[in-house]
Amino acid sequence: MNNITLAPIQPDQPSHLMSVFSRQPISFVRGRGSYLYTEDNTEYFDALTGIAVCGLGHAHPVIAEAIAEQAATLIHTSNIYEVPWQTAAAQKLAEVSGMEEIFFSNSGAESNEGAIKIARKFAHLQGISTPKIIVADQSFHGRTLATLSATGNKKVQEGFAPLVEGFIRVPFGDIEAIEEAAIQHPDIVAILVEPIQGEGGVNTAPQGFSYLEEIRHICNQHNWLMMLDEVQTGNGRTGKYFAYQHTNIVPDVLTTAKGLGNGFPIGAVMTQGRAVGVLTPGNHGSTYSGTHLGSRIVYTVIDLIEKENIVANAAKIGTYLVEQFRTQLADQDVIVRGFGMMIGIELPKACAELVNIARDEHHLIINVTSGNVVRLLPALNMNHQQADDLLKRLVPAIKKFLA
Repeated sequence: MNNITLAPIQPDQPSHLMSVFSRQPISFVRGRGSYLYTEDNTEYFDALTGIAVCGLGHAHPVIAEAIAEQAATLIHTSNIYEVPWQTAAAQKLAEVSGMEEIFFSNSGAESNEGAIKIARKFAHLQGISTPKIIVADQSFHGRTLATLSATGNKKVQEGFAPLVEGFIRVPFGDIEAIEEAAIQHPDIVAILVEPIQGEGGVNTAPQGFSYLEEIRHICNQHNWLMMLDEVQTGNGRTGKYFAYQHTNIVPDVLTTAKGLGNGFPIGAVMTQGRAVGVLTPGNHGSTYSGTHLGSRIVYTVIDLIEKENIVANAAKIGTYLVEQFRTQLADQDVIVRGFGMMIGIELPKACAELVNIARDEHHLIINVTSGNVVRLLPALNMNHQQADDLLKRLVPAIKKFLA
């Protein structure tokens, strides 16, 4: 095993950590590419990558080198001053997204908070004092109070009333419900949706990505902001740099995080068109927004995604995986959905237990969402050999579970 420094945990003392996570009885001390390793050097295939975070795999040498060099040079000064790497990262992100203005946050939830603030400021500039934002059932936008209120999952909202007002919920994919809401609520100013609902079961709307085109049309018609939450779907995950690029539309507001920093906590809220210039000095900010270190990591990640043709690889290997899962599980009562390296396998019954089976019997790290959907979010730079390794581990696990 590599010479690494292990955490000096005091086993005779409590952890003192808040009990907000349901942790699995395992820990990893190092990673390399698509694989994770425990202290005793047992290897596990990571098909979750920190929940769509480490899109370029673990311990990417170029990213590690950039982090080490920047950490030894300058980590943070604040936005009282110019931050050259922040500008370089913003320029790079604008190139791949088609957006005009960018604010770097610390997480996906913070990015979505920024989007909500943009919508409200946009409304107040038009004299709308009680603005409403349309959101979708089964959505997930974060755990801060406003993003939790926007989320379409009552379970995660329990115990946090009163929630933030100003959200109108409609069924995901239901254009008629949006049009009806427009009639009933003249103070609507924006729509916030995910192109693919990850927490909701790896689902597009019933009409696919044309749903986004229909929303774009409605927003243009009513002068609303079209706001897309691409925290999970962005940065190459679906076989396009951003999922909305499967269509010909561009949102007014775009949020992302997760794969943006390949493990470093950073997100972004972006604007174009009518949303540009809505926020002005004093309207928004963050102590850690676009630090020298974080910004250099973002620049490095985007540069690698471009130079190594990661998006095309995600599309190719993702298609291969979906085809193979459908073929190898053809005798099972499952539904396989896939968009690049964002894959869901819907089982006919609740399958949380499958996480333990995969981990303990097949040394495979997976996730279950929406109760009965195996969610796979592997590294975007995975090759065919690694894809076959994933298939070899997961297919038998599913068959055994359903037997």
